[in-house]
Amino acid sequence: MKITDVQACVIGRQEPHSGGSVWTFVRIYTDEGIVGTGECNSGGPGFSGFATKAALLAFKPLLIGEDPFNVNLIYEKLRRVGRYGGSTNAPLIFALTGIDNALYDIVGKALNVPIYKLLGGKFRDKIRLYADCHAGEADDRQAYCDKAQEVVSKGFGAVKFDVDHTGASKRDPYNWTVDAREMTHIIDLIEGIRESLGYEIDLAIDCHGQFDLPSAITLAKAVEPLRLLWLEEPVPAENIDALAQVRASSSTVICTGENQYTRFEFLELFAKKAVDVIMPDLSKAGGIAEAKRIADMADAHYIPVAPHNVSSPLGMMAACHVLASIPNFLVLELHALNIPWWSDLCDGDKPFIENGYMTVSERPGIGVELNDKAARSLLWNGDTYFD
Repeated sequence: MKITDVQACVIGRQEPHSGGSVWTFVRIYTDEGIVGTGECNSGGPGFSGFATKAALLAFKPLLIGEDPFNVNLIYEKLRRVGRYGGSTNAPLIFALTGIDNALYDIVGKALNVPIYKLLGGKFRDKIRLYADCHAGEADDRQAYCDKAQEVVSKGFGAVKFDVDHTGASKRDPYNWTVDAREMTHIIDLIEGIRESLGYEIDLAIDCHGQFDLPSAITLAKAVEPLRLLWLEEPVPAENIDALAQVRASSSTVICTGENQYTRFEFLELFAKKAVDVIMPDLSKAGGIAEAKRIADMADAHYIPVAPHNVSSPLGMMAACHVLASIPNFLVLELHALNIPWWSDLCDGDKPFIENGYMTVSERPGIGVELNDKAARSLLWNGDTYFD
């Protein structure tokens, strides 16, 4: 089997409080008529996904004529040829991720097996989800508590809230120090959510890397009694030593990783003892095989994996195959509560989400396909669809 063509397009529509609902997709065509589709993180609507699309098409000459079964060889070929051009940084690593996922889709379809079987089988049939929540424009304790209860009533046993954009103070957007008034407000919100949920529902809190070191330490110590599932990105991702200081200062579980790519960047997190839970984004961290390598490294450090996820059903199911195949899976993010057309974009075994879980597909390959009609209607900023 040989690769004959590579095409890409950008699909989505920005929805309020969706966390970004624009994705770049790649299709890899073969001389045996089998087509694989992979999803890439687009970098958010601000980047429009077109940088990732350009990177995908730049890799095309290196893919034509290759055997798609040589997934690891192709991955290393593309990664190494671009080392001096930033192949382990966005957008090239996003493109490489989509290519890797599409290759696995081809191999699974060719062998008539779901991807998890290519990874050594599965530890679980269903993938537990946590719901990333937003309290809307309201910025008060009751609004957060009401949203938490609403989500739990849908069957979710874990929720996450952001606390980096509260309106309690007019913080300088370039100064990441949280003043006393805002810190009091943030802690009050978190305490309120925990009181509302009780201690049998998991609660995670996301800071989006928007706090400086002293503010992060203050918050981490203040929420110790609340037994959070984790405190996410309390400081920016660039300085691992600072994150290690936050972790060492408190018993609060620290989570990071959505802005780390490939096993090499996660190796630094482990070496510096900076993290308790990792959250690689499996639509941009390197692909299915690389995600498995990252998880295996984490397992050797007794660290659980809870991927960041803002994907379509296709990208999310690709992640589920990886998470089914590893022992140290914790929980997967669902960021689609505010995207009304999310399920319509793809075909597969529906409903995709049920009672806080996603069932791992038994269909060949990823097991989820783009709905061409829906996808065409959602082309981003006039982009063209696959041939």
